[in-house]
Amino acid sequence: MPIQVNLDRVMAERNISLTELAGRIDITLANLSILKTNKARAIRFSTLEALCRELKCQPADILEYTSR
Repeated sequence: MPIQVNLDRVMAERNISLTELAGRIDITLANLSILKTNKARAIRFSTLEALCRELKCQPADILEYTSR
């Protein structure tokens, strides 16, 4: 899939763990892990909004289009 999720990079830059972020945005650890490992097929705008709010970033910091 040409959309890459760079959540792991943004989390590392912010020094926040998967468990802490999951608790802050009220998402299961399993679902956040799926996003982080780029295995998600979709993301809700409400989840993207919560991620951006907690990580203090823009959607483009998390999602990236790469042509193959």
